[in-house]
Amino acid sequence: MEDAIKLAIIGGSGLYNMEGLEGAMECSLETPFGRPSAPVVIGVLDGQRVAFLARHGVGHRIMPGEVPYRANIYALKSLGVERIVSISACGSLRQDYEPGHIVIPDQLFDNTKNRAHTFFGEGLAEHVGVADPFCPDLSKQLEEAVRATNAAVHSGGTFITIEGPRFSTKAESNTYRAWGMSIIGMTAAPEAFLAREAEMCYAVMAHVTDYDVWHLSETPVTVDMVIQTLNKNTKIAQAAIRQLVRNLKPERDCECSRALANAIITKRESISKDTRQKLDLLVKKYI
Repeated sequence: MEDAIKLAIIGGSGLYNMEGLEGAMECSLETPFGRPSAPVVIGVLDGQRVAFLARHGVGHRIMPGEVPYRANIYALKSLGVERIVSISACGSLRQDYEPGHIVIPDQLFDNTKNRAHTFFGEGLAEHVGVADPFCPDLSKQLEEAVRATNAAVHSGGTFITIEGPRFSTKAESNTYRAWGMSIIGMTAAPEAFLAREAEMCYAVMAHVTDYDVWHLSETPVTVDMVIQTLNKNTKIAQAAIRQLVRNLKPERDCECSRALANAIITKRESISKDTRQKLDLLVKKYI
């Protein structure tokens, strides 16, 4: 029997072109929620099986609001993945979170409007707890891994997710700062919430690419600015992933693995056969 996949990384396709990744192969999957953004790349890194998924597809062809978030998380769950690290670009809403720095956020504010935010419905209702939307245990391990690369890293902060694909107006950016937001991006929600529904640990390595548009002495964010910083930080991200894989705890002792234990409210006899079958991967141990 093959070893379990220890960790999945969701980010850009350049992340898995890393030194030391052996036997990489593509796995094309179908889910009840459609196809994921791209084939999942599975390989062995430092003796551990890991999976990589390009969130925006090969060639970055999928906009943030078009990402098939449910299919992506479901596909990784179907492979037995228990932990996910998201590699994300973000804008800084704080003076001290500078471009080139890395943030491991501990809170999430969802300001999206047009996305499917749950696997559930169609006669099966649940209310999952997401008071701490990022797994504290995995986030701590991720922070330690990033610090081992000697990168500038910040622990904590609130990540606001906007709909996109446009960048913010100055009025919006300054409002988010007044609300106490720390960084801004377009993909953490609903990804984090779906991972929790799937009882998977989820943490974010957020790469600060710019000061959004609020900073008076810095150039407003552009696509070129984002790409340049991400390219510079790719080696840092790869090194941190390797460090995390080497030291990742073999067992989970957080609440993520039990997130649905008390979340399903629908009477079991009221759930249709079709809905049971569709969500069996997520709920079979409870219904």
